[in-house]
Amino acid sequence: MIPFTSTSEVEEALGRALSFWEGWWWSKTHNVSDYTLYCLNILFLFTIFTLAPLPYVLLDVWKVRSAEKYKVQPGVHNEPSTTWRCYKVVMWTFFTVVGPLQLCSFHPVKFVGIRFGLPLPSLGEICSQLLLYTIVEDYGNYWLHRWLHNGWWYDNIHCVHHEFSTPMSYAAPYAHWAEVMILGIPTFAGPAMAPGHIITFWLWIAMRQLEAIETHSGYDFPWNPTRLIPFYGGAEYHDYHHFVGGKSQSNFASVFTYCDWIYGTDKGYRYMKEVHKKEAIAKGKEQQMRENGWLQTDDLKPVPAALSKAL
Repeated sequence: MIPFTSTSEVEEALGRALSFWEGWWWSKTHNVSDYTLYCLNILFLFTIFTLAPLPYVLLDVWKVRSAEKYKVQPGVHNEPSTTWRCYKVVMWTFFTVVGPLQLCSFHPVKFVGIRFGLPLPSLGEICSQLLLYTIVEDYGNYWLHRWLHNGWWYDNIHCVHHEFSTPMSYAAPYAHWAEVMILGIPTFAGPAMAPGHIITFWLWIAMRQLEAIETHSGYDFPWNPTRLIPFYGGAEYHDYHHFVGGKSQSNFASVFTYCDWIYGTDKGYRYMKEVHKKEAIAKGKEQQMRENGWLQTDDLKPVPAALSKAL
């Protein structure tokens, strides 16, 4: 709640006139408690969990042919019943774990210094803090995710998330309740290190969830603006992590890929990409030779078994 009774008092305290957006924020929030504002995060998350995955889910369930060439695992789709079960589990976790955590974390949020009133943060402040939050969360998530892929932690906790070897967007928050709490630590670490405005906090939570939904979507569209972000992993990168499955020691990255590269946990993925690249080049050359009449179908003789073994 903003501790002033009029905009003139606010402007006197700030020593300047309110901007348009500050005036709007004042009009909407000056009689609203900080706790109520913080709890709006639950509504935002529910909306994101429910609506943001839908476009990808419909492409997957309806098996839209025009989108098939952008499917990371072409021809492999989740059944409607599986998708519905996934969503129900996600909502159960949301109402029994995520929601209560939000309700109980207000005092820590206030303690670290996240503010609710005026002045509003500048665009530069918002962008710099979101960048810091992303880097902190990405590094912390890498190590916690890697830890969850070992022994007891995988067998009893992280295996739930890996029930889907072909990820879909609803599966992004599909996880054991303990994993939700564990991976929530690096998510909150950034705002605790550099506390900002509640608006920045809302944007951070929303951005992080939308990124997770996109990387679990199973579709890699060439026009996706995230392709412009240096070292960004994306759907294809994370899909490999689910595809190899089990206690995989590859592609642990949350957002960026630099940790996997530095610590050598992307070697399998890079080898796979190199093999696919060579196969694509060879296929392209063969097609060109056919089009130029330099290669006939009869020229492609099967390799004798003995020679195959020698190779």
